[in-house]
Amino acid sequence: MLEQIDKALWLAEGEAVRFYGLAYPTRSVIVRLACDQLWVWSPVGLTEKLRADIKRLGTVTHLVSPNKLHHLHLAQWKSAYPAAKLWGPLSTITRCRELEFAGALGGRAPTEWGGDIEQAWFCGSFAMDEIVFFHRRSRTAIVADLIQAFDPAFLAHDWPWWARPLARLDGISAADPGAPREWRLSFFNRTPARSALATMLSWRSERVVIAHGAWARSDGQAFLERAFAWV
Repeated sequence: MLEQIDKALWLAEGEAVRFYGLAYPTRSVIVRLACDQLWVWSPVGLTEKLRADIKRLGTVTHLVSPNKLHHLHLAQWKSAYPAAKLWGPLSTITRCRELEFAGALGGRAPTEWGGDIEQAWFCGSFAMDEIVFFHRRSRTAIVADLIQAFDPAFLAHDWPWWARPLARLDGISAADPGAPREWRLSFFNRTPARSALATMLSWRSERVVIAHGAWARSDGQAFLERAFAWV
């Protein structure tokens, strides 16, 4: 369930979820901060096996939703780890009124993880905003829906034949990864997104983990530049 990709960074693969009737793979990132505190990004479904693995890593302290679509398992994790703080942009907080958040995320990392993780806020779209993160020690950028990269094997197994060409047409295939084209078009004001992009590219990422699809284990900077060329 857990894959360690750096000294203090792990990936947890979750089950596929349905979005507009199509299967989407899911992935969570776990970062160990100081004092064995665990920062969990985009929590996937919490199984007993995953919970046992996490127990060996440290104490779940922060549960982070990068945008308003990545909230599905927040309540489950909060129930399992009641002392953990919930975080997300205001759009997530507004959508999940039944949950109590520690604060709204923006372009500056809170003091709770600012020493380990940086962030940039992609906004300017009427549809959705997203916080992108960067783990300094491993030089890893962490992106949710702003980059999607569905590989042929997944599409062949999980998408009906008639839908597979849509991944390439929508700009979310592994051969041409990026944000769905309809989301790109929703950025009527691209000035704040360009500012966030400049911040993200200044990180000089070596790898890029994404929630949906094939992630970049190397050449992260080139991967980001290609995926965000539309901005």
